[in-house]
Amino acid sequence: MSSISKYLWPEDILLDIDVANKAQLFNEIGRHMEREHAMSQEWLVAALSRREQLGSTGLGEGVAIPHARVEGLAQAQIAYLRLKTPIPFDAPDAKPVSDFLVILVPKQATEEHLQILADTTQLFSDSKFRERLHSCRHAMEVKSLIESHT
Repeated sequence: MSSISKYLWPEDILLDIDVANKAQLFNEIGRHMEREHAMSQEWLVAALSRREQLGSTGLGEGVAIPHARVEGLAQAQIAYLRLKTPIPFDAPDAKPVSDFLVILVPKQATEEHLQILADTTQLFSDSKFRERLHSCRHAMEVKSLIESHT
């Protein structure tokens, strides 16, 4: 799972985010990535929305992995957002989602993109990991927990 911790930095771990729907969530992600990484908020929101229209990135059990390919991105960029209140996200189990691991990869993404998605799915499928994740109160706790599962 080192592919996740390799690209997830404490400044990209956002806890107790207050949004009511997908549109607000994608705007929050876009604002954050523009502020922290000089990515275009408008473009990123559109890319995440387009990907979501192809099919929900909700995994179930309150987890989703919105992802997009980003022109000009040199390497993968990951962000984790935990919401104050779960939102509907068209997950296969129809449960609302509170945990989002956002994966942004270069336009010409390689095998690493698929590895990150596989690692994410495996990690968030572990109910004990999700429980421990929800007990984390600070970004560094989240980062350490993910690193300890790699």
